[in-house]
Amino acid sequence: MEICNESLKLAENFVYIILKEGVEQKASDIHLTVGAPPAFRKNGLLHFQKQQALEKTELDAIFCFMTNSDQQIKLDQKAELDFIYEFPQVGRFRVHAFRQRSCIAMAIRIVEKTIRSLSMLNQTSILQNMLLKKHGLILLTGSTGSGKSTTLAAMVDWLNQTQAYHIVTLEDPIEYIYPHQKSLVNQREYGLDFFSFHEALRAALREDPDVIMVGELRDAETMLTAITAAETGHLVLGTLHTFDTIEAINRIISMFPTHQQGQIRMQMAMTLQGIIAQQLILRKDGNGRVCAMEILVVTAAIRNLIREGKIQQIFSQLQTGRKFGMNTMAMALQALLEKDIITQEVAASCQRGDAF
Repeated sequence: MEICNESLKLAENFVYIILKEGVEQKASDIHLTVGAPPAFRKNGLLHFQKQQALEKTELDAIFCFMTNSDQQIKLDQKAELDFIYEFPQVGRFRVHAFRQRSCIAMAIRIVEKTIRSLSMLNQTSILQNMLLKKHGLILLTGSTGSGKSTTLAAMVDWLNQTQAYHIVTLEDPIEYIYPHQKSLVNQREYGLDFFSFHEALRAALREDPDVIMVGELRDAETMLTAITAAETGHLVLGTLHTFDTIEAINRIISMFPTHQQGQIRMQMAMTLQGIIAQQLILRKDGNGRVCAMEILVVTAAIRNLIREGKIQQIFSQLQTGRKFGMNTMAMALQALLEKDIITQEVAASCQRGDAF
């Protein structure tokens, strides 16, 4: 892709201004698409900026300015590309570039400059109790844009600050940088440091880890390797894309062929420590969003239900498990309502299944 120096200079100026404005307006995402003005996602809603629609030549120049030749080749080969972009004095950004209507488009996630403290989350003590487990599988689940990466980063950061561990992360791409504190943290990026999640996860077992964080458990092979890692004395943290905790268990089991599902249930019953499902909810005062969490702590009774394949019966354990630190999403929403943080209408729109 040949772009003249003048176009690259204009692209540099545009990138600086649009990223700076996105950060200043507290947007979570910035969208750049040919034929439309830049759009910012704020508090979950998309807002078009008062600018001219972007042209194909402008997007081409912006992409070339933000990437190197290897990345440009990857986009040509695969029609999509994930990478981290850092602009000094502005911030750090996770970029997904892709092709639509034969043009480049970009979805840019603004990475917070500092990792949020675990103490800023509503369920600090129960999350800390989960993280103090020496081995097992802890899953964080939710839809795209539900704040999973932020919560996962807070969990890793808390371990880094409080435990003398070796932490290995497998990410696509690396969003937050963890400086070595009480722990040693080795961060590996897909496409640069490794080329297969399940192979990198298997290799991590030979790297003397205490904790392995997998950005996303995408397929059966990676999931099985994660379960094996948890079985062999490691704490494994990972994310899934499901709405609630029960659905997460069903999703894992359904990744595998029928003849293998019984064995997977047995392994999950032994290794699963907890599942956190979260949503970001618009605040009543319009000042940003608040995180609502459904928390499943795996007790002996829940292990038996998983082993026996009685997954739907786990919900009653979730409803009555307050003494273990559990709560349903309905309970989390009700607590926010009682504190006058969210509205009844918003709470109702965020609920599914469990009567609100």
